[in-house]
Amino acid sequence: MSRPVLAPRSPSGSIRGRLSSLATLKPVKNSLDAFHFAPSTVPFQRRKETMAVAGWAILIWGSQTLFITLCCFPALWPAIAVYLFWIHFLDKAPWRGARPSPWFRSCAWWQDYAKYYPASLKKEADLPADRPYVFGYHPHGIIGMGAFATFATEATGWSKEFPGITPHLLTLDSNFKLPIYRDIALNLGVASVSKRSCTNILKKGAGQSVTIVVGGAAESLSARPGTADLTVKKRLGFIKLAITNGADLVPVFSFGENDIFDQMPNEKGTAVYYFQKRFQAIFGFTLPLFHGRAMLNYNLGLMPYRRPMIAVVGRPIPVTKSANPTVEEIQKIQDLYLTELKRIWDTYKDDFAKKRVKEMEFIE
Repeated sequence: MSRPVLAPRSPSGSIRGRLSSLATLKPVKNSLDAFHFAPSTVPFQRRKETMAVAGWAILIWGSQTLFITLCCFPALWPAIAVYLFWIHFLDKAPWRGARPSPWFRSCAWWQDYAKYYPASLKKEADLPADRPYVFGYHPHGIIGMGAFATFATEATGWSKEFPGITPHLLTLDSNFKLPIYRDIALNLGVASVSKRSCTNILKKGAGQSVTIVVGGAAESLSARPGTADLTVKKRLGFIKLAITNGADLVPVFSFGENDIFDQMPNEKGTAVYYFQKRFQAIFGFTLPLFHGRAMLNYNLGLMPYRRPMIAVVGRPIPVTKSANPTVEEIQKIQDLYLTELKRIWDTYKDDFAKKRVKEMEFIE
């Protein structure tokens, strides 16, 4: 409770003077005033949406805690040993297109996840299901929550908008070493981002697709509300992948992906920047120092803010298959790709990025 601060005593010392002083009482700001707490009258549907996002945010830690708890029961050790052997030596699903479950991708939990922001999809052109595709997703954001909603679930209506095209959101190999979590990802159609995995998926032919979050760990360090700094200039691997597999390239720009978290200042030369770069060099990914909201307050926590995300799926760029494309061929396709990406930004920025503080920029 706030405590009052008394104004100076009236020189006269009279009762009237003291009453006048009490009229000028000012409360000292309580430390809790800095938090904007969620009211108790929040509708049940919104609480469900918040729980869905919170569940996804702690899924890695929760699944590993569950696995460690199961390991505490000796009766389960034989089954756990078989499971671990299967993970590390037998199961090749992460490199062969995962094992997507249409039912799991469409369950109500993911619908609530997408409604939280809300996340939505905007299609610019039909994509014939008679060829493979490589989708380049921008920006990476802090975690890529919009990429997950669009490509790993049916919450934004992927199959309805692009019938016959099977999406595979790609992630690091290390995620498939995590018990339980890996199986959840595989049932959502999430696969490894390795070259072997991409080739295995695309060579299946018509209707197969991979989604690569092009900026990767480096771009997450530039993810701030109102900005769109894309780490893409030197990223030619996904373009070469498309050419060698004869897959059309499709740029996807997610308006709002950078707006759902705030990040600590990490300009070059700062201690935060040095720490993040060293962490990336050692572990292969970075650790953005960010914050959002929490379940019970709106301004401090590790959950994303409720801010709209609209993934605009652009027009396909036709690619002619070539087993050994030259640097000139790759750069020519890259120029077309960047031009299309800029066209998407210029077309929709006044509708979906009204609070931008700068224009989109291609960096590194």
